[in-house]
Amino acid sequence: MSAEMDELIDIVVKGKIKEGKDATQRCLDAGHDAKDIIFNGLSKAMSIVGDKYAAKQYFLPQVLLSANTLYMGLNLVLPMLTGAGGETKGKVVLAVVEGDVHDIGKNIVKAMLTGLGLTIYDLGKDVPIKDMVEKAKTEGAQIIAESTLMTPTLAGMKECEKMLAEEGLKGKIKTMIGGGATSKEFADQIGADGWSYDAVEASHVASAFLGL
Repeated sequence: MSAEMDELIDIVVKGKIKEGKDATQRCLDAGHDAKDIIFNGLSKAMSIVGDKYAAKQYFLPQVLLSANTLYMGLNLVLPMLTGAGGETKGKVVLAVVEGDVHDIGKNIVKAMLTGLGLTIYDLGKDVPIKDMVEKAKTEGAQIIAESTLMTPTLAGMKECEKMLAEEGLKGKIKTMIGGGATSKEFADQIGADGWSYDAVEASHVASAFLGL
């Protein structure tokens, strides 16, 4: 590990957004390639942030700062990775279900999953179920990840399972749900493949699905 990489990890963990891009550039200048920076730098940093969050040393504001710092670096190196025929470890369609506009949790999950080296198709908030399923089919995604904080929108998650079953895709495309209105019991009840309490657990669920 170089001094530049250590510095990048430290900057992401501390959420120094303005320094994220320059620190990533210094790693490139020191001879690290995009893949190395993503997996041994940025991803490692988000893993540390995840541990701190799980240990209640970090709270939502710190995690958001780190996630935004991560994107400063990712925006610089991701184009290099795909341009070099870089392969993704998996594809995830991510969205807040129709009827809900709360997306802070989704955005943190996005940072965690991106840090794992996955390609994320973020459809945003208030997204119709059919759009998620169509996107997953079009892109060949292995996972649909949905969140909601509002109880009335839970029906949409159930609809997603039904739609996948009707199209013969249940099991081929894994589903994971999360958000304040959801629970492990609800996930089991509708037949979702996974449920996560927070973004750190979501990254573990996705890793397990993809055998990472």
